[in-house]
Amino acid sequence: MKQNFNLRTVNVTRYILPLREGGSLPALADADDGFKYVLKFRGAGQREKALISEFLGGEIAGILGLRIPELVFANLDPAFGRSEGDEEIQDLLKGSQGLNLALHFLSGAINYDPLAMSIDPLLASKIVWLDMLITNVDRTFRNTNMLMWNRDLWLIDHGAAFLFHHSWTNWEKSATATFPIIKNHVLLPQATELEEVNSEFKKILSPEIFKDLVSTLPEDWLLAGRDSDDVEELRKVYTDFLSLRLSNSDQFTKEAQDARKALI
Repeated sequence: MKQNFNLRTVNVTRYILPLREGGSLPALADADDGFKYVLKFRGAGQREKALISEFLGGEIAGILGLRIPELVFANLDPAFGRSEGDEEIQDLLKGSQGLNLALHFLSGAINYDPLAMSIDPLLASKIVWLDMLITNVDRTFRNTNMLMWNRDLWLIDHGAAFLFHHSWTNWEKSATATFPIIKNHVLLPQATELEEVNSEFKKILSPEIFKDLVSTLPEDWLLAGRDSDDVEELRKVYTDFLSLRLSNSDQFTKEAQDARKALI
């Protein structure tokens, strides 16, 4: 059955403030649906590739039953931000006209503190497995990229995943390569149920799901990296990368288990 991954599209109506703790300078913004969002800009940092990673990582997390704030496409009008006084922010807004990505703002959420908050081993294992699948380098003690909201753990910030697409060559090798940085994962010490999670998640995900998901990526995001002028070729690489990564999940699960054993 074909999956529906079409996100809602909102129009940004007000830039509220920059969230300067993020390296790509995201912002809190209002949209025309009446909600507040954390806006990720296509003109920032790793540009559209960070948005692609954010989209794919967040949507896969949702498929696997993990909590993520709702993702929406966020349209930025060319006239938006002309009155912004900060030149850095004004340049960012000018460079981000068109379709961006935003996450629903979780008002009152607090950053996950690994020293003060305990996480169920099964949930920890699910998150570690996800980050192995998408090669996410950023869920560390330094950047936990998780929030506690309404007593539940929510995942945010997947823009640093999918390392392969920053060089694009030898993506097949990247899909089956080891991921030693997993030793720095903030939840690895608690991830005692990786084998169980691997068995469960292999039954949920499939190449067909990845194909449906990748098919909804905006064409201009894909073409912006200039890795190819054939958008279908680009979609196929993302689909095949994820499919090959999934087919090697037994190997990366063992790698995570071995890294965990080395810690304890």
